[in-house]
Amino acid sequence: MSAFKSILDFAIGDAQADRAVPPTGFTVRLTVFTSGAMAFLVVFALALSLASGRLASRWSDELARSATVRISAPLEQMVAQTEAALNVLRTTEGVQSARALTLEQQRELLAPWFGPELPLETLPLPQIIEIVETSDGFDSNGLRLRLAGEVPGAVLDNHARWRAPLVSAAGSLRLLGWLSILLIALATGAMITLAANAALAANAQVIAVMRLVGARDSYIARAFVRRFTLRALIGSATGTFIGALALMLLPSASSEGGFLTGLGLQGVQWLLLLFVPLLAGVVAFFATRMAARTTLRSLT
Repeated sequence: MSAFKSILDFAIGDAQADRAVPPTGFTVRLTVFTSGAMAFLVVFALALSLASGRLASRWSDELARSATVRISAPLEQMVAQTEAALNVLRTTEGVQSARALTLEQQRELLAPWFGPELPLETLPLPQIIEIVETSDGFDSNGLRLRLAGEVPGAVLDNHARWRAPLVSAAGSLRLLGWLSILLIALATGAMITLAANAALAANAQVIAVMRLVGARDSYIARAFVRRFTLRALIGSATGTFIGALALMLLPSASSEGGFLTGLGLQGVQWLLLLFVPLLAGVVAFFATRMAARTTLRSLT
């Protein structure tokens, strides 16, 4: 109950103490604009980080249990080698299923790069066999040796050589997003500190008069902390709202668009935006308190 009362008193403030804080001027605009702009950037940094995490998980889950066999052979041997490869895969421990892709399925795979009208019938394409592994997986080296002995034209690709770099890149993007949020918070604190110092210096005469009538520095500093914290909350709430609207205008996630269409937030992740103004308020609170204490000591 005492904590709630303290928050309520902080929000209501003291009319006498508020006289020490300039109600208008460039420091007000600077604080509100900086908080709003930084909150807008935090929204997109947060969306980037969360989207990168989803991307890393999806790539890891989808590719970890998949592999392919590519068969390159003369046309008259293609069917026989395909059947031989399927027989090898069906008798391999750790292979859950294996199927040879039809010409139409291969056309769908190549359509994003070459278009749907690609004449595959006239091209010497290899036969692709899709493999789904069990949870335990299979022995890649052993399977390669079996294929080399029984199906000379077969090449096994378990996606490990390019899956790891993709997952690592997505993880790096996620880390970059969180690092951006930290840097934005520090920059916000620095700008609010400058604005608070300027406001304190501009009202030096008012502060001197208040001291003469018995006002303590802690009393004056509390007024500055309150005003600048509320301004930061208002600015950041506005910036967060605009950032959320911008995220809603982005294309929704789709398999055709890949990563670039999945930058928005999903489900309960939207609730994280409620913490952006709170973060700005906390940063403003401590930045202003530090600036007020330092500047008031220098004005004595």
